[in-house]
Amino acid sequence: MALTGRRKLLNEVIFGTDTPAGRNFDVFLIWAILISVSLVLLASIGTIAERFGQLLIGLEWVFTGLFTIEYFARIYCSVNRRKYIFSFYGIVDLLAILPSYLALLYTGATYLLVIRLLRVLRIFRILKLVRYLRDANILLRALGLARRKILVFYASVLVMCILFGALMFVVEGPDHGFTSIPTSVYWAIVTITTVGYGDISPQTPLGQAIAAMTMLIGYSIIAVPTGILTAELAGEMHRERTQLACNNCSRSAHDPDAEYCKFCGHRLEDTEEAPEV
Repeated sequence: MALTGRRKLLNEVIFGTDTPAGRNFDVFLIWAILISVSLVLLASIGTIAERFGQLLIGLEWVFTGLFTIEYFARIYCSVNRRKYIFSFYGIVDLLAILPSYLALLYTGATYLLVIRLLRVLRIFRILKLVRYLRDANILLRALGLARRKILVFYASVLVMCILFGALMFVVEGPDHGFTSIPTSVYWAIVTITTVGYGDISPQTPLGQAIAAMTMLIGYSIIAVPTGILTAELAGEMHRERTQLACNNCSRSAHDPDAEYCKFCGHRLEDTEEAPEV
């Protein structure tokens, strides 16, 4: 259903980016989001909260009121209200205001307002940077292709951590901090990932030998998921480069943003994608 009258005008301002009013509204919105999140960060600092707590709370409710009005205005002027409410941005817009109202019931919920930063993603639409999302899609496709290998890797690491944790529980026991197998598995995960909090450490010679072996295994496997993702990412980038072929010389391997063939100089506007081999 086409919009008319006030709803159409409001839709052009709130959802549009091709008009000065729409761009100004979005820029104002982004600044409001950044200032609002900055207030939340400042409120978490004890000395600032003690001195300016009431002022920060008042300003935060001002922004919450503005964002609440904006959210319902978006619903009012949407072409498809249901589609907007359940869209990614619609859900983020709702989550951006809920913590303030939840804070009336649960103290501390107001710090969840940092989720408003997700709304800044609209800057890609405002500044016409959507074309850069193509690079992000390459990374997402690489992650998708690598998910099975990474899942198998992490399953193997988890099994290893359980084995080392159970072994350390038997060797060290509760007297040295390994009070249960889950606690020992936690130690094994911290050790294999080379984090090393130091809150639990083996005391017996045998336990220290097992810990040394665990550390060496951690160093040897920590780069495995990086290698898996790098290989898939390289494959995706190569596939992206070979999709664009020149109609003049039929050669591919062009950069995704190339306008002219680097081999013959022919313009790539009218080229077609090379068939997959």
